[in-house]
Amino acid sequence: MSKISALFELRSMLREMEHEVGLHTLTAVEMDVFLAAHALSGAHGVVVTSDDIRRHDLTSGIAQATYHRALRSLLSLGFLEKAEGYKSRHYLVRSDLTH
Repeated sequence: MSKISALFELRSMLREMEHEVGLHTLTAVEMDVFLAAHALSGAHGVVVTSDDIRRHDLTSGIAQATYHRALRSLLSLGFLEKAEGYKSRHYLVRSDLTH
């Protein structure tokens, strides 16, 4: 199998998995912000900050305005939730998506 064929197979499997867990509707930037938040949260109930998400390798190259639009979108779509006990900039990944 050539490297291009292997890449195609991996990409196809990835898209299928994204569809199965309901992430297929996200834009590429929203996906990167969500995956960074998920990676940082580690487990259910771990609060992540906007700054930590912003500094993650997946999101560090995103323009600030684009990053904040994606974050707001993820909040409105329910993929991220504002963490209780904090005024702002602290988030939780939706609990059913952390497993």
